[in-house]
Amino acid sequence: MAFECHKATEVALSNNLVHSVDRASGEQLEFDQIKSLSGKENLTFDSKVEIESENTKPIIEFCPKEGTLALSSAKSLPGNEVFSNYSRSITDLPPALISEILNCLDPKELGIVSCVSNYLYSLASEHDVWKEFYFERWGQPIVPTPLGSGCSAKKTWKELFVEREFRSKTFLGRYSVDVLYGHAEAVRAVFLLASKKLIFTSGYDSIVRMWDMVEGLAIASSRPLGSTIRAVVADTKLLIAGGTDGFIHGWRAEEGLPNLFDLEGPKNHKSSEFRLWEHEGPITCLALDLTRIYSGSWDMTVRVWDRSLLKCMKVLRHSDWVWSLAPHDTTLATAAGSDVYVWDSNTGSHIAMVSDAHVGNTCSLARSHTGKLLFTGGEDGAIHMFELSNHFVEDNLLQQVATWIPHSGPVNSLAFEFPWLVSASSDGRLSLIDVRKLLKVSRRSAIKNPKRVCSQAYQNHVEPPQRMLHGFGSNLFSVGIGCDRVVCGGEEGVIRIWNFPQALEIEQRVRALRGMRLENRMRRRKIQFEMNSKGGREMNKGGHAEQCSVAAKKNPVNRDRTGVFHVKRGVSGNPKA
Repeated sequence: MAFECHKATEVALSNNLVHSVDRASGEQLEFDQIKSLSGKENLTFDSKVEIESENTKPIIEFCPKEGTLALSSAKSLPGNEVFSNYSRSITDLPPALISEILNCLDPKELGIVSCVSNYLYSLASEHDVWKEFYFERWGQPIVPTPLGSGCSAKKTWKELFVEREFRSKTFLGRYSVDVLYGHAEAVRAVFLLASKKLIFTSGYDSIVRMWDMVEGLAIASSRPLGSTIRAVVADTKLLIAGGTDGFIHGWRAEEGLPNLFDLEGPKNHKSSEFRLWEHEGPITCLALDLTRIYSGSWDMTVRVWDRSLLKCMKVLRHSDWVWSLAPHDTTLATAAGSDVYVWDSNTGSHIAMVSDAHVGNTCSLARSHTGKLLFTGGEDGAIHMFELSNHFVEDNLLQQVATWIPHSGPVNSLAFEFPWLVSASSDGRLSLIDVRKLLKVSRRSAIKNPKRVCSQAYQNHVEPPQRMLHGFGSNLFSVGIGCDRVVCGGEEGVIRIWNFPQALEIEQRVRALRGMRLENRMRRRKIQFEMNSKGGREMNKGGHAEQCSVAAKKNPVNRDRTGVFHVKRGVSGNPKA
């Protein structure tokens, strides 16, 4: 294999690359520069590197002491010796190519790469993939809450991701429980608006109540709405509640109100409250997105409303009572009877269906922020995880990838905030399930074969719930998760809030102490290294004289001040015969 070299030369040997630029003959080039002859030359490789010309046959000579390569005509060295110091690394690639490589890594791998060198640290830390990681897991960030008083309000996407990932681990730590009293009967619906730190609840007493999540105090309550409220949802612009009389009660957010909604009634002639009615049965579930309102009922229909016009745009008919729904972008997942459906919310067409997903009714649904993961809970106490994709075989959009059975009663409610899936059951328990390991399996399987994902690969990595919260003697009907808290309501008529910020503060202190210990350890090692190196230099300066003085100290010789040496053995008074 031969290459022709004119002004630039590339040498490849034993997986080591040398890139050099030829210069005029007689010039010696250091590190990755090679002295070459002027004129046309050919490079060949056969365990030695030679440069052939028309008249002479020079050979590259390597000077290990100087770290240079020079041309000679009589001496040759093996290629591995010549180019051992000239191997290329990933940092020699163009930054655009390195960026594409980093784009294929997951967050943990990207963090490991950033520890290799300062150059890779700057590339990996400022990479746009951190924004993708954040949006894929949690969506648009809420106003960031700094971990400490000294943290800057402006943070990079990597810092936001690391902070949020760190906070998600606090659900395995210590917690305190706050109990909110106010409802006279069982609480059927709980909704947590994390961006405003508000909690909305309602139930059999037909009153919608608003609570301060941090202080645990009641802020406002509505008038009695005339029927049991089974569903409540809200965003920063709209609050809606659905009752068993088929009415949807709504409140628009008002400017200037610190708590968004005026539930107690208008203080002026213009009312922010409205009502919608088209369902012929009790409303069991509600959902909101940017442009639509979704409502499901026991009249076996799901209705899609335009939230600006407050008019029903589409009716999706089912064959059984509708228990739950979960929209995302242009798709809508619904649970009717024991079946699970996926619809196109724009056209109202049916996309996919899972028959008999549970033994008995499918009571609850939850979806991830990306919409790719769908979780179902049923009367059999089981929780199924489905993955939505267009690549599954037989044109099946839904693929079941995991199953948990943490409860002995129906799973009445599910809530998901990456990576935690929380379930509430009539057995009076809450379960917390971490799905991160399953997502890693999904990513590897998709890379190997995107058209077929083996469910057995998932089942091998399914773990039992990481935590079970006990202490209830009655049914739990609804649950929410957000802002390092879990909120739940049930038959007791009270709302419980599990506060995990205490665990977050403890973990922050532990991490700070760990960092201080590591810093002190590194400082001690640095000082010890400097002392050792300084002692070595003194030894070299002193040379043989210092060694002799040390030897003299180790082997003292007995002599008096007159210069007469004495032996160490004792002298007896009896002379020898």
